[in-house]
Amino acid sequence: MNNKNLYIQLYSIHGLFRGSNLEIGRDADTGGQTKYVFQLASTLSEHPAVEKVELVTRLIRDRKLSSDYSVPVEKINDKFDIIRIGCGGGRYIRKELLWPHLEEFIDKSIKYLKSKSKLPDFVHSHYPDAGYVCSELSGFFGIPLIHTAHSFGKSKLKKLLASGYNHEEIDKKYKIDHRIDVEESIAYGADLIITSTKFEKKEEYSDYPNISESKIKVIPPGIDLDKFIPYTSKKARGEEMNELIRKIGAELLNFFVQMDKPLILSLCRPDRKKNITGLIRAFGESKELQKKANLAIYAGIREDIQSMDDNEREVLTEILLLMDKYNLYGKMAIPKRHDTEEEVPELYRIAAELNGVFTNVAISETFGLTLIEAAASGVPVVATNHGGPEDIIANCKNGILVDVSDTKNISGAIDNILSDKDLWKQYSENGIINVRKYYTWQAHTEKYLGEIDSLLDQQPAEKLNTFAETGRKLFNMEKMIVSDIDYTLIGNDDLLNDFINILNTVPNDIGFAVATGRSVDSAIDVLKENNVPLPEVIISSVGSEIYYNYKGKQIYSKGWDAHISHQWKRDRIVELLSGFDFLQLQEEHSQRKFKISYYTSDNPEYIIEIKNLLMENKIQANIIFSHGQYLDILPYRASKGKAIRYLAYRWNLSYENILVAGDSGNDREMLKGELLGVVVANHSPELENLKGQKKIYFSSREFAGGLIDGIQHYNFLSN
Repeated sequence: MNNKNLYIQLYSIHGLFRGSNLEIGRDADTGGQTKYVFQLASTLSEHPAVEKVELVTRLIRDRKLSSDYSVPVEKINDKFDIIRIGCGGGRYIRKELLWPHLEEFIDKSIKYLKSKSKLPDFVHSHYPDAGYVCSELSGFFGIPLIHTAHSFGKSKLKKLLASGYNHEEIDKKYKIDHRIDVEESIAYGADLIITSTKFEKKEEYSDYPNISESKIKVIPPGIDLDKFIPYTSKKARGEEMNELIRKIGAELLNFFVQMDKPLILSLCRPDRKKNITGLIRAFGESKELQKKANLAIYAGIREDIQSMDDNEREVLTEILLLMDKYNLYGKMAIPKRHDTEEEVPELYRIAAELNGVFTNVAISETFGLTLIEAAASGVPVVATNHGGPEDIIANCKNGILVDVSDTKNISGAIDNILSDKDLWKQYSENGIINVRKYYTWQAHTEKYLGEIDSLLDQQPAEKLNTFAETGRKLFNMEKMIVSDIDYTLIGNDDLLNDFINILNTVPNDIGFAVATGRSVDSAIDVLKENNVPLPEVIISSVGSEIYYNYKGKQIYSKGWDAHISHQWKRDRIVELLSGFDFLQLQEEHSQRKFKISYYTSDNPEYIIEIKNLLMENKIQANIIFSHGQYLDILPYRASKGKAIRYLAYRWNLSYENILVAGDSGNDREMLKGELLGVVVANHSPELENLKGQKKIYFSSREFAGGLIDGIQHYNFLSN
């Protein structure tokens, strides 16, 4: 490899990750993707070209789950850590409900990276939620984005519509329209897309017209061949393993009347698309199959079906009802839990020793990791003919593909294998041999890093459609000067020129921002009129909007938008305040999504009346009065001061390294607290009562002269 000492970040946000005993199948969000990502990270960490691998996921503090998921950093080995970042509170929530909280995840991811003072060589996202996060990080810093979909929103929508659901209820439950929009954006913006099968490349991605086929690379995943050992291997046995076999046997004995019959095995999440009910119907409708074999379905991990999410509860309830309908007692097992680390590999070997069959009869399967695990263990398979299993069976030649829409196809294929000992042996031996040829993690990693090597060699200094130059400056920034515009920065041309001269000579690790009541367009116009270099950040509309400047183009902060939108009731506030004759709405151009602006007079009683009315109606808002006539109402989380503190959090800046300068009441909140405050001599009377407060310096000079005076007072430009 040309590129050495790689720092890699893999993002997989939903689901549950920990260093041992992965809870695969606990719910619809903790399936094969979890295993795939963890194994990829683990194998990459063993490669000599890799210096560090971080698997970035969500931090969860939930009494229903292990405390393992609440540890911010879990060290797996010297080169591999699981990094957990909180968002959306501590409770575990399904992936569809995470969308509104991803901006928080982005902010905290940037803060984490800034704390390390190092950017990864690339980010690799898994599933669209992580894809969205990594797209933002890639855009900010110009680092390559690798993406693996694992499943597809358009495909899911088609299947659900075909099953009789209407679009409205699908979107309400699965946020499918938003997901598809995000997938379209990722498909267009990713530098490299990795799929597991040709089916994904040709069929699934054909629904996304913005993608360039040349950046899709098929790299099948592997399995841990030290764990998934053939049933014929002596290495697979030992006293400890014999004890485990006895434990599994005892559990199955609770279900089966005859333990020595061949075992039809299924391992999957309790998800409707896995078609578990189709397998049960196939078994229940075939008396011949019931005579020959037992059926064991390991459908995830459960405690109480009634407490599970709708999807899992509905599937598990239907499983039990079908078991009763076909009177499969004594012939069918549905254990409540299984250990993925030790029990699952042994389950495959038990099925093989009993001359059984493994099944994956999902309606569609993106890849089918369980099929190669079964192959490695020596148990033949029956699998869906729609999706990834086509590649697997073509390579391993270890089973039969079927159209699962007809249950007779499923039962017939299983019966064919069970009835023909020579065929069973052929499929068993083929699987054991061929899985080692096509599906090892070492082979996957070599091909993966080869593609990365080519990508990094071709990668331009700055990615298209990103503002990496600004992002990287912010990443390296140690200090920031923030100034109001009107009557602080501008007002005296000579003093302003003196400040501009200082600004042009400051070190690159000192940033410049403005915080103004003006709209962003108005702010840019006045800065250009006065020949002020455009700042890295513009906090506009009294702190209700944040923009990052990239070569004159303003990039709106979606993170700040998501943060301040909480409980904002703009229309209701306007309606309530319409009854006050002392308020006059300002012109349309002054109104913003998160700012309602009025003219009023300098009467303290008016502010009290407004606050009381909003409180009576249980509305939280931030009321800001300035210059003796302007009244702005913002979300309670918004203001110039709060916006600056948000930037400090996101970019990991200490408050004592941020200098702020202002002149009026709408600067009040940013001047108070731990920031280094500067009040210019021409300030409004509403700031007089701040005199004497800690870390607020009142300059004797006006306008930009006061700002320069404050910089000197705090000795701000020194290291």
